[in-house]
Amino acid sequence: MNSLYAAPRQQDLSLDEFWMPFTANRQFKDRPRLLESAEGMFYTDVEGRQIIDGTSGLWCCNAGHGRQEITEAVARQLSKMDFAPTFQMGHPLPFQLAERLVDIAPEGLNRVFFTNSGSESVDTALKIALAYHRARGEGTRTRLIGRELGYHGVGFGGISVGGMVNNRKAFGVQLPGVDHLPHTLDLERNAFSRGLPKQGAEFADHLERLVNLHGAENIAAVIVEPMSGSAGVILPPQGYLKRLREITRKHGILLIFDEVITGFGRVGSPFAAQRWEVIPDIMTTAKGLTNGVIPMGAVFASETIQDAFMHGPDGIIELFHGYTYSGHPVAAAAALATLDIYARDGLLTRIRELEIYWQEGLHSLKGLPHVIDIRNTGMVGAVHLASRDGAPGKRGYDVFEACFWDGLMVRNSGDIIAMAPPLIVEKSHIDQIINTLGDVIRRIA
Repeated sequence: MNSLYAAPRQQDLSLDEFWMPFTANRQFKDRPRLLESAEGMFYTDVEGRQIIDGTSGLWCCNAGHGRQEITEAVARQLSKMDFAPTFQMGHPLPFQLAERLVDIAPEGLNRVFFTNSGSESVDTALKIALAYHRARGEGTRTRLIGRELGYHGVGFGGISVGGMVNNRKAFGVQLPGVDHLPHTLDLERNAFSRGLPKQGAEFADHLERLVNLHGAENIAAVIVEPMSGSAGVILPPQGYLKRLREITRKHGILLIFDEVITGFGRVGSPFAAQRWEVIPDIMTTAKGLTNGVIPMGAVFASETIQDAFMHGPDGIIELFHGYTYSGHPVAAAAALATLDIYARDGLLTRIRELEIYWQEGLHSLKGLPHVIDIRNTGMVGAVHLASRDGAPGKRGYDVFEACFWDGLMVRNSGDIIAMAPPLIVEKSHIDQIINTLGDVIRRIA
């Protein structure tokens, strides 16, 4: 039996039974990295070591850790009503939450469908897109278009439109009728760009080729992350998203933005659609919605899209889709408390004050051994390392692990080190993150 003696708790912990997600289980359990508590910008591990959170947990704890207001809101709701269905029933909280979300959403996205995760939000958005065209008498529009290196969760819809090979190759046949745009990572032209890269808007024109191949009348939707986070912070070239919007609108194709990572202040506006001035038809969110405290997601759509379903007798269910926990009262309470914090502390736009300091800190790492690119936007960044011969991903993993033992939590996507600190970050925290990462790269990479 694998076991860890956790001195602060004076107990043995079996590591065998939990099959960990997206983890090299045998490697992890040989030398586990176990977190026990969190407050503000820091985790504390089971040995009492402080770890600065350079990743907002898993891109989700935008307001930092241990927010008492959220804890109290959850406790109050649990004591009042632990669960209520939203199938042919209701309770006030999801209605209140939807109204609050619409207040900060991109213009025109004024209808909200609740889910429990980013993966569910994506599958919901895809189903809404397909059903929308069918409801309007354009049932031939069934083809979906994603993008290479895109990450859209782990449902079969999400991995089908997603473009990360390891998320797809073990699971056989996925959804039929799916194509992919090329990714926008162009190291030859854009390495070490500060902010959005200048070259590459023309990558969006590949959509015209797919329209010519399949016919616009057969394409339902294009789904992209405004910024691809999980693939290693792959940024949209200047003008790229606007070009996608122009092409989709011209051909009657819905544009879906997956803002599970970029939503709730990550790039300096409530949503990337607002910062980069491109409004999609549908938008998926999760993660920062509840500050990571309770699983919850939300899909935004326009009134026009919802109205397409509102035909026939009033007693007929318009969309046969939903989840047991859609609009869960405890999750909704957590989300409302989170929105209160965002509003009170100005967190949805706060990082505009710090993004240049963050950018300069990241780019100070240029010239370190094996660093081939640095990318940044808002409060997110990546250091791209050259792969070792015959061992892709090993250098990135070694840096990730060494950072943890040196008191910094980052993420590695292959040989890319990705960071997205909580939006409460101060300059001193940025200095600590950059200095620790730089020391580790010098020593390990």
